Amino acid sequence: MGIFSFLTYKPVLIGIHLGFAIVGIDAFLWYLGELAGKSQNHTRIKWVSIIGVIGFALSWLFGGYYYVVNYGKLVKPVILKGTAPWAHAIAMEAKEHVFLFIIPLALTAVFLAFLNQEEFKKNNLHRVVMALTGLIAGLGLAIGAMGYIISSAARWGII
Repeated sequence: MGIFSFLTYKPVLIGIHLGFAIVGIDAFLWYLGELAGKSQNHTRIKWVSIIGVIGFALSWLFGGYYYVVNYGKLVKPVILKGTAPWAHAIAMEAKEHVFLFIIPLALTAVFLAFLNQEEFKKNNLHRVVMALTGLIAGLGLAIGAMGYIISSAARWGII
C-alpha cells in the first residue's frame, strides 16, 4: 500500500470532499461579510476569494474522483434499489449540474475582487458582487444539502 492509499477509502474521500466544500462556502461567506462591512479590506477580499476557489476546486476534484470510482458502481445501485430512489433521480442529478457552475461562478467572483476599486465604484458593482458571493455560498450549501439527502438514501438502502 502506498502512502496515499487511504485516499481510496470511501469515508476519507467523502470527508475530504466535504471539508474542502466547507472551506469554499466559509470563504465566500467571509467575502460577503467583507463586502457588507463599512470598511472593506480589499487585500483580505482577494485572499478569501482565492481560498474559496481553491476550496471548491479541491472539493470538486475529490468529489469527482469519488463519483467516478465509487458512486456509480457501489452507491447508486443501492440508492436505486432502496426506499428512496428519487434521491438519485432528483438530488444527485441536480447536484451534478449545480456542481458544474460553482467553479466558474467562484472564478468570476475572484476576478471581480481583483478589479481596480475605482472601476468597481464607477460601474456600481458592489450589489452585484454581493449577490454573486451570496449565490455562490448559497449554492454550496444547497449542494451540501443534496449530498446529505444522497448519503441518507444510500444508508436507507442498506438498512
